[in-house]
This record gives sequence, C-alpha cells and structure tokens, in this order.
Amino acid sequence: MRHRTSSPPWSLRVWHSVRDIAVAWARIFYLGAMVWVLLLSPSTYRLVSLRPILQRMYRDTVPILLGFTLLAALICLVITRIVVVTAISYGLSRYALEMVIRVLVLELIPLTATLFVAMRCTIPNATELTLLRQSGQWAQREQQGEALMRTEVLPRVVSGLYASVTLAALSCVVALVMAYVGVYGFSAAGIEGYTRMFGHVFNPSVTLVFVLKTWLSSLAVAIIPVATGLYAKPKIQATRPGDELNGLVRMFAVLLLIELASLMGNYY
Repeated sequence: MRHRTSSPPWSLRVWHSVRDIAVAWARIFYLGAMVWVLLLSPSTYRLVSLRPILQRMYRDTVPILLGFTLLAALICLVITRIVVVTAISYGLSRYALEMVIRVLVLELIPLTATLFVAMRCTIPNATELTLLRQSGQWAQREQQGEALMRTEVLPRVVSGLYASVTLAALSCVVALVMAYVGVYGFSAAGIEGYTRMFGHVFNPSVTLVFVLKTWLSSLAVAIIPVATGLYAKPKIQATRPGDELNGLVRMFAVLLLIELASLMGNYY
C-alpha cells in the first residue's frame, strides 16, 4: 500500500519563501558593505592585494571591448536608420535626431552594455566561486589563513563594476558617433546642430539621472551574481531545482526597477 507524502501547509511554504528572500537580500547587502569596506581599506591598495584586482579587471574587460564595440555600432546604425526613415515618413524629421539620442544613448545601449557584462563576466565569475566552495577548496584555503574575500571575491566584484561602467561609457560614445553618421553621413556640416541637440537632451537633470542609473546598474550586475554564487547551496541541500536561477531573477528585477526609476526621472 502506497503512502502519500503530505505537502507542508501553505502558510509554512510562504514563511519559507519569505525567509529565503530576506536571507538572500541580506547576504547581497552584506557583501556590498564588505566590498566597500575593503575598497576603503588602505591595505587593499598595496601591490600584493592590488595585483589580482588589476589582473581580473584586465581579463574581464579588454577581451570583450572590440566585439562589443562592433556589436554596439551595428545596433546603433540599424536603429538610427529605422527611426530616421520612420520619422521622415510621418513628417517628423525634425524630431528624429533627438529621438535617436534619447532611445540609444539614454536607454537602450547602456542597458545592453550592462547585460553584456553580466552574461560575459559576472555570471561566469559567480559560477567560479560556486565551484570553488562546493569543491572544498574554499574551506581548505581559509584554513591555511588566506583572505579569500580580498583575493577572490573583491577582484570579481571590482572587475564587474569596472567592465560595466567602461562598456556603458564606450557604448554611449559609439552610439553618438553612429547616430551622427546615420543622419548626416560622413559630412561635417551637421556638427553644430548635432552638438546643440546633444546639449539640449543632456541637461543637468538628465545627466544626473543617467550617471546614477549607470552606476546603480553596474553595482547590481557586479554584486548580485557574485553574492548568489558565493552563498549558493550545495546540490544536495538545494530545496528546488531552480534555486541557482534566483540570483538572475533578482538581478533582472533590480535592473528593471532602476530603468523604471530613470524613465520616471527623465519624463515625469
């Protein structure tokens, strides 16, 4: 005779879910605070501690610069052409350039750069930390007196933050160049009007919102995946098959909230 395994009551399931979410966010904020403490510590900037950070920054940023630049240039050129042709067909050609700058430089390309860094750098770095802990090397090296938060975690967070900010800045420059080429071609006749339009769009409030959005998005991409990988449960202790994806869900939710807040700051 088979016995049915009774599932826990819904109130207990809700409590466990709320507890897991609270613990996960507490670990994210704890890791962020620890990273800032280490960054403010003078010992971090000694050569022994600074070398792994610089090596990780170089390894996570330089190999993806050329590929991302070409991808951003292609996307910007295509979108610029679509927007310009559509605006001309509706008799709105005078607004086409401003629309291109707002869509590409303010919203689309920086978000693309952040997601590119997440997929290319920070998520693989989080996977490395997960494998390091689950293989037992983390505990073994800690017993030997090695400061793993300084040598393994801090370089990955700093490199993710640096790569995200660098690619966001680079993508904005590429978007501005491609928008000009898409509208005026390779002629210098439109530089005066283009710079005037750029100054009109990037007023002080929009610039402040853009800088805050880029910085907060870079922090989210750099810290949340690393915190998820650092505190990931072993496979034998995982409660659900999708536990390893929760960090990605949190990261995308934070990026969405930041994007919504920036849209409200720019247009409301």
